Amino acid sequence: MALFDWQTHFNPILDYLTQADRSQWAELLKQQLIQKFEQRPHGDLPRWMEALHTLPSAPNAEADLNAGPVTLNAPAPLPPLQQEQLEQGLRGLMPWRKGPFDFFGTYIDTEWRSDWKWERVAPHLADLKGRTILDVGCGSGYHCWRMAGAGAARVVGIDPGLLFLFQFLAVKGYLGAVPVDLLPVRMEDLPDKLELFDTTFSMGVLYHRRSPLDHLLELKGTLRQGGELVLETLVVDGPEGYSLMPEDRYGQMRNVWFLPSCPTLLRWLDRTGFRNARVVDVSDTTTDEQRATDWMRFNSLKDFLDPDDPTRTIEGYPGPKRATIIAEKP
Repeated sequence: MALFDWQTHFNPILDYLTQADRSQWAELLKQQLIQKFEQRPHGDLPRWMEALHTLPSAPNAEADLNAGPVTLNAPAPLPPLQQEQLEQGLRGLMPWRKGPFDFFGTYIDTEWRSDWKWERVAPHLADLKGRTILDVGCGSGYHCWRMAGAGAARVVGIDPGLLFLFQFLAVKGYLGAVPVDLLPVRMEDLPDKLELFDTTFSMGVLYHRRSPLDHLLELKGTLRQGGELVLETLVVDGPEGYSLMPEDRYGQMRNVWFLPSCPTLLRWLDRTGFRNARVVDVSDTTTDEQRATDWMRFNSLKDFLDPDDPTRTIEGYPGPKRATIIAEKP
């Protein structure tokens, strides 16, 4: 028997994919889930399950998905013992990297102020009401919840990190049958040319890909005709044609491959068949936006910057600057 009852959690999205005439993806996903939870279960699965089961029940809980912290509220305050169980369970799911969240008054100050990114991106989006959305590299699903709060009809996040899945389930467990799902798979695990989504987000992923053009083509394949791509990635200053490829690490990250200039990124989008690509935001990442907290106690951005020149990484490269680009699939 599987350690984790994955059918209970994933059968609704499998049914949805079948009904949406995407039975090929449903069958592929089912096999991937069997492998992940039955054939090769993660060693920390029992610990994460114990943390999840420690969370107290809160009947009739409601969520505010439009606030900075994704907020869960109950009709009455939780009793002290349940508050203790709540914090114990949530701390069992540390480190919390993307957020913030507020569970019935227990505030999770995550490493990233992901709400700041959402505030930068949201004003430039096509209206999300009624749209079907894919969030690639969604982490614990913070932005998925914000998309649902903006009126999306269905949100599917993908991220291979299993801890992120259990953090996501900590929220979803209080909300019941909401049309928001997190699948523990990679972009390359999806079938080609899904053409299912009205909007696809890829935020903080492109620079981790050895072949950024292939990633853009994969993203285009997820979109329906006329669908919108929201791409956020690390960039550097420079003319069209310029990109930085770190010698080894960038900000202590090994898996950083290409940091293009904005004109180069726009050219990549044009060459991969997108139209109307435009840069809607460029922002430096600061140690106010990414930092260690009581809920993420490992090294964070300040440890990855040059202590004598915080405008540069510890390796001497330009400090992190992120651009958001929006484009459409013809």
